[in-house]
Amino acid sequence: MSRKQRPPIDDEDEPDMGDLFDDLQHLESLVDSEDERERVREAMQTATEVQDADQAVFGRVVWGFGAADAAEAVLGALLFGIPMAVEGGTNEAAEFLTTRPLYLAGTLLAGVAIVIGILYVAEFQDVRVANPILGFIPRRLAGVTVISFALSVLLLTAWGRVDWAQPWLAFCTCAVAFFPMAIGAALGDILPGS
Repeated sequence: MSRKQRPPIDDEDEPDMGDLFDDLQHLESLVDSEDERERVREAMQTATEVQDADQAVFGRVVWGFGAADAAEAVLGALLFGIPMAVEGGTNEAAEFLTTRPLYLAGTLLAGVAIVIGILYVAEFQDVRVANPILGFIPRRLAGVTVISFALSVLLLTAWGRVDWAQPWLAFCTCAVAFFPMAIGAALGDILPGS
C-alpha cells in the first residue's frame, strides 16, 4: 500500500470503529509534524471513549494502555493467581524447573506467547498498538506481562509461598505463577473492552 492510498473499506459490511481506526492510522502516517500526529492520536483516544456503552463486550476497538487497563490487568491476574498462591503444586512445579532452565525459559516464553495470542491474534477485541515502547514493544503487552510477574512476586512473597533466601527457587516459583496470571491479566484487560 503506497503512502497516498487509503486502505479499502469492506463494502459488504457497514463501516465500524475498526474502519475509523484504519482511516485515522492512515492519516497519522500522512501528516507532517509531530503536533499533527499527536492530534490524530487524540482523535483515536476520543474514538475509543465514544464507543457505545451498550455495545457488546466483544468486537470493540481497544487502543492505548492506561490506568484503567492496568487495573483490569491486576484484577485478571489476581483472579488467576490467588489459586496458584494457595496451591502446593506451584512449589512442586518450581522445584522441577530449578534443575531445568530450558523448561523455565519455555514456561516464560510460552506465557508471553499466549498473552500475544490473546491480545493480538485471537481477535476477542480489535486491539491496536499505540505509542510502542522503543518504537516496537506494544505498551499493552509490556504492561500485562510486567503487572503479572510483579504481582506473582508480591503475592507469593506476602503469603510466604517463596523464601528469597533461595532466590533461584523463589524466581522459578514466581515464574510458574506468572504463566496463568499473565493469561488472566490479558483476559481481564481486553474483555471489558476499554
